[in-house]
Order: sequence, then structure tokens, then C-alpha cells
Amino acid sequence: MNYSTRQLFSLTKKPPDVTKNRKLKTEQLLKVDDHDFTMRPAFGGPAIPVGVDVQVESLDSISEVDMDFTMTLYLRHYWKDERLTFTSSTNKSMTFDGRLVKKIWVPDVFFVHSKRSFIHDTTTDNIMLRVFPDGHVLYSLRVTVTAACNMDFSRFPLDTQTCSLELESYAYTDEDLMLYWKSGDESLSTDDRISLSQFLIQKFHTTSHLAFYSSTGWYNRLYINFTLRRHIFFFLLQTYFPATLMVMLSWVSFWIDRRAVPARVSLGITTVLTMSTIITGVNASMPRVSYIKAVDIYLWVSFVFVFLSVLEYAAVNYLSTVQDRRERKMRDEIRERSLPCTCGMSQTRTMILDGNYSEADTNSLAGYTSGTMVSEEDVEMPHEVMNEKQTPGEHMVVHLSVSSESTTTKKKGIRALKIIQNTHAIDKYSRMLFPGSYILFNFIYWCSYCIGA
Repeated sequence: MNYSTRQLFSLTKKPPDVTKNRKLKTEQLLKVDDHDFTMRPAFGGPAIPVGVDVQVESLDSISEVDMDFTMTLYLRHYWKDERLTFTSSTNKSMTFDGRLVKKIWVPDVFFVHSKRSFIHDTTTDNIMLRVFPDGHVLYSLRVTVTAACNMDFSRFPLDTQTCSLELESYAYTDEDLMLYWKSGDESLSTDDRISLSQFLIQKFHTTSHLAFYSSTGWYNRLYINFTLRRHIFFFLLQTYFPATLMVMLSWVSFWIDRRAVPARVSLGITTVLTMSTIITGVNASMPRVSYIKAVDIYLWVSFVFVFLSVLEYAAVNYLSTVQDRRERKMRDEIRERSLPCTCGMSQTRTMILDGNYSEADTNSLAGYTSGTMVSEEDVEMPHEVMNEKQTPGEHMVVHLSVSSESTTTKKKGIRALKIIQNTHAIDKYSRMLFPGSYILFNFIYWCSYCIGA
């Protein structure tokens, strides 16, 4: 074989697969094929301790409507498996990706009350496995989980919520697997840059308890607890201030003339509809709970104040109509009782002046001959006497008489129903009563919820 042929043969020969050789060496080094990894370490013996620590990367969202939260975290497990021991002159660990995880035993930890969860896979599965020569194993993965959180909205939006992310072994009871926090409270670490738009994260802490299932037994359960305090400023701008302004706007009608019906009615209807829109908007972003929230109390009391201002004008308008009708009827009765006798007068005109007359009425007396006031005694006098008192010409009889009985009755009625019948008094008292009551309500409301927070 000449030189050119040997050169061609060397170019066409495939190089050895280093990856496969390395894989075989790794499997042989860890003795993966020599053991049954479907069983836990020390199977049949005492429970294997599995330490856990968590680093919270982000708290993505809090949903009041779905009553859940979404969190991204690094979940790390620590345990010892004698089957994975290997000899090493440098005593260094070996690190693997997620492909080896499928070949060995790992704890079956799951998230209790989780709705959705996934392991990140960009650009590859975010899984890391680190094996030490003495058989200790570190198993880490990056996961995002959405879990339920039982929220209490009785103090919303002045509320504080406490949520928990719970970890537990799915198959192994406390007799087979002992799940615990590796370093106590220091097992949980968080990023200082974690923040939420509506909440202030007050604290993170860890706890652990035993969970019992009637059909399977007792399990170790770990808790990641965190407390959230809601920011109130957003709701002050979007809910409380608009509601307060609508209530104050409804008081403007107390200073509008009671005869301006379109102005006062349209103002009342506008404020009522605006309050209804605010209430609907707040409830649209909240779950349909069966108890009253703090914001409901404020909005509905504000709605009642706005509605009462509309009813106040309805009462003013109705009582004004009733009062005008009574005065008109009383005026007619006085006119009928006060008509004088005009016997023997060629041309007579009678004017009933009950105290409410204008300058035009007095000027209309010009051109008439002044005559003597005709009293009831004069009415009863004979015609001869009356004729002697008459002055030829045109006469005008002005009869100013008010029945003492009717006057006394009217004064009593006004004294007894002074506030009710005087429509100006209703508006006057409303100008003080409505703002005073609303200020008192606000004082009690904010003291009750802010001091008790």
C-alpha cells in the first residue's frame, strides 16, 4: 500500500465517539447499571433524610380573582445514596445535567395545592445533579409554580394576606422519607429586588408539620410562608377619592333653588349613576365572596348618602307643592269670608288685601274717591243710613280683614310643622346634617380599619 492510499484511508476513517466513551465511563464509575434505582436508598431500613433549601427568584403575580400566586424558585434537595459512591483522588464532585436524573433515584417532592407548575427548559432543562465521592447528592431545579392561597378580603383593600407554598413527598411516608429544612430558617433565601405593584412583601419564613391522609398515612410537609401587605394609595386614587367627591357633589343641590327642578334632579341622577359605576368596577376585579369587604362598606354608605340627597329634594318638592296648595285654599277661604256689602253703590270695586300685596296694587287705588271702611256693623245698617254715608261717584272698597280663628289655626300649624313645611329649613338643615354625618362616618371607618391593621 503506497503513501497516497494510506492517506486516503486515514481521512475516510471515522474518529472515535468521545461522548459515548465518556458516558460508559461515567455509568461504570457511578455503578448505575449495578443497582436497582427504582427503590429508595437503604430500602427496608430507617427513613432516608432529605434536606431541602429554596431560593426564591421572583414572586410573579398575586391574583385576587383566582385566589392564587405565581412564584419562580430554585428548589434544591440534599441526600446520601451509598450506591453512587466512587473513588476520587482529588475528592471533587461530579456535576451532571438532567439526563442522568432519569437513571437514578431522586425524591418525589411535589407542591401541595398547586394549580400549574413547570420546570424551565430554555435552553435546556434547568436541572443540575451534583454527586460527591462519599455518595452525597445535590439535586437542583428551577421551577415556576402557581399555587392556591386562601385569602381573606374582609378588610380589603386595607388587608394583609399570608400565603404558603407547601412541599411534600408524594409516595413516601415519614417512615420511608424524612423531609426537613436543611438549615432551618436560613434554608429560605430571597432576592432583595423582589417587589410587587400592589403589595409590600413583609417577610418570608419556613415551617414544617406532619400531614395525615386517612388512606396512606403521615407525611412530612414543608411550608414556605410569606406575608403581603397591600398598598392603599392606588385604591385611594381609584376608589375612595372619586366616591368621596361624588358624595360632596350631591350636596351642591342643597344650595340650588328648589324651583330649579331640572338642575337638582339631573345632578342627583348623575351622582347616583356614577356611584353605581364605581361599585361595579371594584367588584369586577374581585372574587364573588359571600361576606362584606371594607371597601363595600365605604362605597355603599357613600351610595346611601348620594341617594338620600335625591330623596331630600323629592321631599322638598312634595312639601312645597302641598304648602302652596294649602296657602291657595286658605286664601280662597279668606276671600269668601271677607267680601263686603256694596249695596247702594253705583260702581264699586272690591280688593282683598291679605297682607301680601304689591306696590302696583296700592297704585291701582288712584282715581277712586276715598270712602269709609265698611264693617260688618255697617253691612247690617238700613239702606237709609248707608245712603247718607255714600259719596256720589265711583267708590272702591278695600276690605282688610282676616278671621281671627283662621289666623290662630294657621299660626299653630306653622309652629307645629315649622321644620317640615318650611322647605328652606329642610335644605338649611341638610347642609349641616349631611356633611357632619359623612365626616363622622369617615372618622369611625378609618379609625376602625387603620388602627386595627
